[in-house]
Amino acid sequence: MSALKNFLSIADLEREALRRMPACVRGYVCGGTEDGQSLQESRHHFGRWGFVHRGLRNVEQRSTKVSLWGQEYSLPMGFAPTGFSAIVMHDCDAALASVAREAQIPFIISGASTVPLERLQAESQQRCWYQAYLPGDMERVRPLLDRLRKAQIEVLVITIDTCVAANRENLQRLRFTVPFQFSGKLLLDGMLHPRWSLNVFLRTLLQQGIPRFANLAHSEGPAITQNPSNGFRGERDRLSWEHIRAIRALWPGKLVLKGVMHPDDARLAVESGADALIVSTHGGRQLDGCISPLQALPEVKAAVPQDFPVLIDGGFRRGTDVLKALALGARMVFTGRPQLFGAAVAGRDGIRHAVSIFRSELMTDMALLGCAHMDEITADLLRPVGETSRP
Repeated sequence: MSALKNFLSIADLEREALRRMPACVRGYVCGGTEDGQSLQESRHHFGRWGFVHRGLRNVEQRSTKVSLWGQEYSLPMGFAPTGFSAIVMHDCDAALASVAREAQIPFIISGASTVPLERLQAESQQRCWYQAYLPGDMERVRPLLDRLRKAQIEVLVITIDTCVAANRENLQRLRFTVPFQFSGKLLLDGMLHPRWSLNVFLRTLLQQGIPRFANLAHSEGPAITQNPSNGFRGERDRLSWEHIRAIRALWPGKLVLKGVMHPDDARLAVESGADALIVSTHGGRQLDGCISPLQALPEVKAAVPQDFPVLIDGGFRRGTDVLKALALGARMVFTGRPQLFGAAVAGRDGIRHAVSIFRSELMTDMALLGCAHMDEITADLLRPVGETSRP
């Protein structure tokens, strides 16, 4: 753990993680689609907003706590769903759930994860969220909802931006596919990264065999080297607002829609009974050429009732990034890659360190901004760079 003190930022963790991960893992974790414009835009837009800090404010007693649906969290942040995280670290999903519990932040189980959601719910020991990739077929959706109820999952997150597979050309060039298929190129890549091959690949095979699609449907699916019975993306292109309304009628817990970028979709989310939405471009991994989630945030926020929770993910690497999103109206921020960088560098301790970096930066940045509490971070503290008008 002492060596982690040398990693002062998420960028430091990222550089070391890229060095340790095989090319195929780097491509999967870090890559975007087509020309990578959506991926790049997610990061670049943070620089288009600048702070106007306040001085001579008593900020001695600062708090990063926020509440959502009656539950208090220690940070205005959580872990976004990250599918196939097992390729980064052995049993990575369980480690993420455990660290989220320790840090008192929300953890969203990915529908593409390889550890059964029942175990992750037990590992989390708090209100757990589950993110679903749903087909447009209620006969297949209903059994999954039954499984979630039995597992005492309280928050259902439906991803709405994956109706078809994206053009992830970088993965095709690396011969990395889902379902996973072995190739000579991948085997050579593994041999060139012996630490990953021993600590992740071989350890997983020896302890649990080939990982499985554990959470896509109502029961544990096949190994990740095989297609699920209805295909990995079968009938997602049929999912519609009609299905969302039908799910709302059946689902007793909180319902969140992830991948909302258009204000009209935000209005439809409210009308369909959603309890929150997540502004997201899927980490720049679906439609290329999108504006950033941060740019979409103000218009989406304006389209929903004032107290309706608008959450966001995409490109967050600094405490200042998080504060800008909060100032523009987000209730909470979710990160995906930062905790995976930590996992690749130092396992569970690396995940903890990624959280601690954000926590430390938020405490410092709040003080310098002149804020002691999260509700003091408002739009009047931001200006578009190069302009003087308020957002």
